[in-house]
Amino acid sequence: MLRKFTLSAAASALAIFAMAGAAEAQDWRLNPSYGSVSLVSGFSPDPYLISLQSGGSINASQSIGGSCRGYVANAPDFRLQYSAGNVLPLIISVSSNADTTLVINGPDGRWYCDDDGGQGLNPSLRWNSPPSGQYDIYVGTYGNASYQNATLSISELRSY
Repeated sequence: MLRKFTLSAAASALAIFAMAGAAEAQDWRLNPSYGSVSLVSGFSPDPYLISLQSGGSINASQSIGGSCRGYVANAPDFRLQYSAGNVLPLIISVSSNADTTLVINGPDGRWYCDDDGGQGLNPSLRWNSPPSGQYDIYVGTYGNASYQNATLSISELRSY
């Protein structure tokens, strides 16, 4: 009887932990807040620009870990369906007067993150040989959960 109770208690604890963790992580399956686009290598105009608000209530350093920083939303801010060519890189950057971060779930299911790899306190991620597929993009605000005006840039030519 004690063994059945212990196993049942352990299963309940795991279920509660799984539900709590799911509420704290980014869900790339949700509809993006600022839309989506399908681009084929060589797209025009370059850069493709999206005005949005950075930030959210989830601390990416806790929910994803690794080099991820900033406060982001649960749903992606923007979704890119990209068909790669053989020559051009893919560069995703943010421009803002605030300190922003970039968190991307790539076509390979891996998380890519940057804090200050662009100009000033702006993030930028570059794939020299980008894979084709879905890129779910989160633009975060470093240091707190405030919302800030930002411009997301998708380019094959340079970081913005």
